[in-house]
Amino acid sequence: MTTYPKATAIALEASIEYAQGAIISKQVTKNSVGNITLFAFDKGQGLTEHTADYDAFVQILDGEAEIRIDGNPHQLRKGDCIIMPAKVPHALRATESFKMLLTMIRGE
Repeated sequence: MTTYPKATAIALEASIEYAQGAIISKQVTKNSVGNITLFAFDKGQGLTEHTADYDAFVQILDGEAEIRIDGNPHQLRKGDCIIMPAKVPHALRATESFKMLLTMIRGE
């Protein structure tokens, strides 16, 4: 994964492109307490239900997605965000192509 340079302005939405039938990811930054990752999902792509040990903050930068948390669907569009709680099953699906920023911070 790519890590972005520090002390440099980043146009997040423009810095990742969609790929037909694929999910693209770029690591913005990572350290021992967490990471920030940029994703681009083509329409129809997604992540199957899974859990994470830590809360995950998702911010939609472009497009539309359905995020299911503990079986409950949430429709998100550009500008929306949601926190996926730790150890609670969640899944993502691109209802339209979408880009998101995922922030995970380890700890309480």
